[in-house]
Amino acid sequence: MRLWLNRTGEVSLREQLITQVVLGILCHELAPGQRLPSTRDLSRRFGIHANTASAAYRQLESEGWVELRHGSGVFVRTSRPDTPLSPEMAIDHMIVDLAGKARKLGASHALLTARLRRWLALEPPARWLVIEPDPELRRVVITEMQQALSLPVIGCSPEECCKPSMLEASITTVLPSKAAAVRKLLPPGNELTTLKVHPVTAELQTHLERYMPEHSTDLVGIASRWADFQRIAQTMLVAIGLAPECLLVRDATKPGWKRGLEAASAVVCDAAIAQELTSECFPIVFRLFDESSIADLRAREEAVMAAGTN
Repeated sequence: MRLWLNRTGEVSLREQLITQVVLGILCHELAPGQRLPSTRDLSRRFGIHANTASAAYRQLESEGWVELRHGSGVFVRTSRPDTPLSPEMAIDHMIVDLAGKARKLGASHALLTARLRRWLALEPPARWLVIEPDPELRRVVITEMQQALSLPVIGCSPEECCKPSMLEASITTVLPSKAAAVRKLLPPGNELTTLKVHPVTAELQTHLERYMPEHSTDLVGIASRWADFQRIAQTMLVAIGLAPECLLVRDATKPGWKRGLEAASAVVCDAAIAQELTSECFPIVFRLFDESSIADLRAREEAVMAAGTN
């Protein structure tokens, strides 16, 4: 097996050596029982310190890839480790395997690189990315989208949204009030989907008009991690005639927040908290997205997925 080390790269020489030995074993370029170059040979060939090579071999031994035989050298173990490969190593394995097959076909390195870049450019987004500074509001948005859509949904703050690892293969989304600020942060050409939400006040009014006034003296709970939801729900309930002493407001970021909610005749909550309430609670769930908003998101998702099959 041919080893090579990049002395100007960001990856340490030790890590480069470890990765190449593991990939050599996985791709059968290094056979079980095969003797590896000594630390002295590696030091002389690549101009690295013997301690660097020795540290790499010790890590490979601790992970179960090689065995150090005193007085004989370093040898590939006859059996592979039982522990699964890291995602990074698994992908490296697939790339090395692809490169090996390309060489057997007579394909040049330039052709392989060009074809990989082409397919990566054509790869459709594989997830939704919700960009929202309030982590609790972000949690609610993600929950509702996960319940309605097929692709995975993740979230991040505006400060994190420009990281390549975040934007890669993502359909970026934002709430209307943050759209202008987030658009300035994104790289040019990155498409941003503005989520269509309906006002908290109007939605709660619709729910509560059906619930009141026959329950106007009942104990009613309010539960959310989202502080604005707690405030708006409390204001709305008092406005439609519920006495403040009839409200049991629970901040779900605090320990023991579920205590007493089972005694309430209903609990006004968001979609994320609704999943955490006990079966004794009757939830009145406010949703940010109505059916038309969800239909628009599904259409966007279907278009993206269809583009990936063409």
